[in-house]
Amino acid sequence: MFKGLGGLGDMAGMMKKAQEMQGKMAQLQDEMHNIMVTGESGAGLVKASCTAKGELKTLDIDPSIFNGDDKEVVEDLILAAIKDAQAKASERAQEEMSKLTEGLGLPAGMNLPF
Repeated sequence: MFKGLGGLGDMAGMMKKAQEMQGKMAQLQDEMHNIMVTGESGAGLVKASCTAKGELKTLDIDPSIFNGDDKEVVEDLILAAIKDAQAKASERAQEEMSKLTEGLGLPAGMNLPF
């Protein structure tokens, strides 16, 4: 198709790959809002669920931890569960991005912005 253009044939191929990647990135961005992860603390007494984008969606607290004297402990457990969920969300987002970049032939470990 681009025989008389020297290296421009390769450039056209790269541009096509870039457009393909852009489309897949947009699709992955949308999917990240639907992928849910759950973090927990206190051996499951507090659970926080968020999307792979890190948006907190639910918080489940076992009623057995409610005691007026343990307010600080409960607050710490809630924060720990949320942080755990956010860490898992970040890991999941990186896994999904790795799948995308590998499928496009990009080098492993290439960190693309979200």
